[in-house]
Amino acid sequence: MNVDKGVNPLNGWKVDKSKIKTVGRDLQRPECILAERDGTLWAADARGGVTKIAPDGHQELVVQSANNHFDLAENPESSLLTGTLPNGLAFAKNGDLLIANFGTDRLERMTRDGISEILCDSINGLPMGKVNFVLRDSLDRIWITVSTRINPWSDAICSGLADGYIALLDEKGLRVVADSFHFTNEIRMDANNEWLYVAETTAKRVTRLRVQADGSLTDREVYGPDNLGDGVIDGIAFDSYGNLWATMIFADRIVAITPEGELLELFSDGDPVRTAQFEAEFATGNPVSLETLLATGGQTCRWLASITFGGPDLKTVYLGGLRTDTIPYFTSPVAGLPMSHWEE
Repeated sequence: MNVDKGVNPLNGWKVDKSKIKTVGRDLQRPECILAERDGTLWAADARGGVTKIAPDGHQELVVQSANNHFDLAENPESSLLTGTLPNGLAFAKNGDLLIANFGTDRLERMTRDGISEILCDSINGLPMGKVNFVLRDSLDRIWITVSTRINPWSDAICSGLADGYIALLDEKGLRVVADSFHFTNEIRMDANNEWLYVAETTAKRVTRLRVQADGSLTDREVYGPDNLGDGVIDGIAFDSYGNLWATMIFADRIVAITPEGELLELFSDGDPVRTAQFEAEFATGNPVSLETLLATGGQTCRWLASITFGGPDLKTVYLGGLRTDTIPYFTSPVAGLPMSHWEE
């Protein structure tokens, strides 16, 4: 994967908070961002679909039927734990949007003018659970992560529960291909489509599995450090050098795992006192209280959840968050690894 054999561009580099800008306004839970070559952004939106942001800044809510349950000021608990909650996003081969809906517990497909359908909401005769993320690879296979079957999901923010799994949807149908993960979150393929990398949120680590031709996953192992530090891992994305960037939600940190397995901290924006309280409760092995969770986070992108590379040279980094209403962005010293839709 490591294209440049020289010095890692991230060595000694950190995000300069003073140079962070924002795009978009009045967004609702923009957890995941998709970027297109022409500069268009698509952000998950808690009203039941996505917000499309054009290169000139014009934005449009794309949804079949808007749901207005999301109101962090009046009722953050209900907003974050119930109702439709579009989460992970991917482009289908024809340009439609694949939406992992964390609130309705299903994978949805929506056209660019807002017409939606349910792709799957059960597996092996049971409800799917908290469908978190969706990834389409270069072979047009759809990979789905389910974080937990616990509802509300906040009760699963503990170190002892490992009921998450990965499902694959291809010409053979829908099936579980790996399980027993600690709150399965974002997944990514490496540059050679050889390994699938998994953010295990409540294990504070990345796990990877070798991808076989039939879609089966083998040789499971921890990638990088066993513990990535304060917060819990949420979103991941590769850059073109081979660094795996990761967000650490609740502590609102950005870290990177180098190809050699070294951990670099690139950004830290959380409240140290609130982060310490979260870590103390998390260390008990019991679910962290919602009160403690709601007190965490920084100012730049509260409950920092995802990273997306975009811009004409793939050096613009967009940040997605659960408790923000805009999309912060900054310039990276290294380009991102192109997603499958970028090269089609």
